[in-house]
Amino acid sequence: MNRNDPESRHVLDALFETIESRRDADTASSWTARLLAGGVPAVAKKTGEEAVETILAAMEEDPEALAAESADLLYHLLVLWAACGVNPEQVWRELERREGTSGLAEKAARAP
Repeated sequence: MNRNDPESRHVLDALFETIESRRDADTASSWTARLLAGGVPAVAKKTGEEAVETILAAMEEDPEALAAESADLLYHLLVLWAACGVNPEQVWRELERREGTSGLAEKAARAP
C-alpha cells in the first residue's frame, strides 16, 4: 500500500462512515450505536481496554493476535473520534503536518 495513494486511507475512512451511519441505529442490534449511546466516557473506557489488549498481544509476541487486537483498537478509536466530533481528515492532516519531523523535535515543540 502506497501511503501517498488515496486508497491507502480508504479502509479507515469507509469504517468511519459506517460508524457515523450507525449513530442513530437501534442499540439492541448495533454495537456501534450502543457504544455511542454510552457517551464519550464509555467509548473512551472501551478504547482503553482495547489498547491494553493490543499491548498484551504485542508483549506475547503473537503477530496474529496483535493484528486482531490492532483492528479492534482502530475500530474503537474511530468510534471515539465520532463520539468526540473528530473527523478522520483532521487526524490525517495532523499526521501530514508532522511528516518529516523528528518525533523528538515534535515532542519538544509542544507547549508544556
